[in-house]
Amino acid sequence: MRQLAAGTRAFAGLVSIAGGGKVMETAHQLVVLTRKPEDGRERARGCEVLAALEVALGLPEGRANPCLGGRPGVLFGHNRPDIRVPLVATVDRAGSAERIERDIETLAGPDYTLSSEAIRRYAYTRVYRNTLDYFTRELEAIGFEVYEDPVGTLVARNRPRGENVFGVGSHCDSNRNGGKYDGTMGVVTALEVCRLNEELGLGLALQLVSFLEEEGSGFGQMLLGSRIMAQRVAEEELKQSFLAIDDGRSFWEHAKEAGYEPERWRESIHVLDDLDGWIEMHIEQARVLQDTGNRIGIVTAIAGYVHGDITVHGRADHAGATPMEFRLDPGLPAAECVLELERLARAAGKGTVGTVGEIELRPGIINVVPAEARFSLDVRGVDEEAFRGVAGEIASFAEEAARKRGMKAAFKERQMLPATPLDGRIVSALEAAASSTDEPFMLMPSGAAHDTMCIADQVPSAMVFVPCKDGISHSPLEEASSDDAALAAEIILNAIRTLS
Repeated sequence: MRQLAAGTRAFAGLVSIAGGGKVMETAHQLVVLTRKPEDGRERARGCEVLAALEVALGLPEGRANPCLGGRPGVLFGHNRPDIRVPLVATVDRAGSAERIERDIETLAGPDYTLSSEAIRRYAYTRVYRNTLDYFTRELEAIGFEVYEDPVGTLVARNRPRGENVFGVGSHCDSNRNGGKYDGTMGVVTALEVCRLNEELGLGLALQLVSFLEEEGSGFGQMLLGSRIMAQRVAEEELKQSFLAIDDGRSFWEHAKEAGYEPERWRESIHVLDDLDGWIEMHIEQARVLQDTGNRIGIVTAIAGYVHGDITVHGRADHAGATPMEFRLDPGLPAAECVLELERLARAAGKGTVGTVGEIELRPGIINVVPAEARFSLDVRGVDEEAFRGVAGEIASFAEEAARKRGMKAAFKERQMLPATPLDGRIVSALEAAASSTDEPFMLMPSGAAHDTMCIADQVPSAMVFVPCKDGISHSPLEEASSDDAALAAEIILNAIRTLS
């Protein structure tokens, strides 16, 4: 019998509890047979022994007792049969937080952004290239092979191509008025997972991915790198439709100029060939975690969305000489639509949200009644029927509101992505790993779109959120904690150990 002191932390592994009181090691698992609760012994909770607990050990001959990071491993009984309990790797969170902070502050420096006022880092710019080079150096330093797909998505792995790996990562491009943390913290945290795996000698097979052009700031197309990888684009779009915001040239032309081979874009999907699973960490970009006092969000589904525009056609007139009853002012039905969108989204429920983020009146002169009004629509939700229904209803409402005033309105869709349920097995592994930390966490949907939406069709996928202060994102005022990111790295690492 061995006595384990109170407060001892568990080592990495997977425990399957069945019944009886004996502990034995088999391959990559420890099988712990539970004692009956009436035997009077104190029990373990989570992965920490609450009071001294004796267990019988039956290790194979010649095998050392399990140990990680110089701290003893813990084997414990449980009062419920047939429960699988993940045990956690010992992680120096303070050291992880320090490295994460260093990476993020470095990537906020002048070599990595086009502006001193905000993070501005778009595909194929000099500062974006510098950012990929930074991650390449850090990953090669821990023995990863680094390469890029035919259009510039960064890939790094610690196993030869063809061997199965588990994927981690995010994106490192920015919004046009971005902060330090959106996307970049996810890649940095994935890098930290890779570092911890090497330092602790865990031997996990990993692949890090930093997707090209998630924000759409270079070419106006969200999730472009992951959509290319998932084959959700057409070649004609890459050649003609997807144009650079700054100079109007095509994605295809820019990719070639940057030294890539866009004609091979279909080969990008092979980055996913060997993936057993995928986890992306991201800042929440809302204030739910902050306001509920949770440090971690485990994402169960990602909202789908409809992006589009409604244009109302009226008639330009002199603002002073035209009486109110003679006007065809398209701004009025546009205003009615903004209010109606709010009503429809609230009525739909199920987390459905609707936003008008752009309003444009043409010709846009103070003393002219507009000839045309255009406003954008962003309708999102995790319930497909609900959010698509709102998009359809607001388009119909606009047509009727314009007709009543003698005008016409038309809806044009920019992009539609379906809602994405995430993989239950990976979500459960993350939930178990989060539980073992004794830190507050919650299960939640993601209202924002992420690259994981495209990957989840191909590979079992999940996401982890950390809070951002006051929910601010896509802003230089964006703020998130490296301590929370270090906690996320630990949770992801232990979830992958369980899954592997």
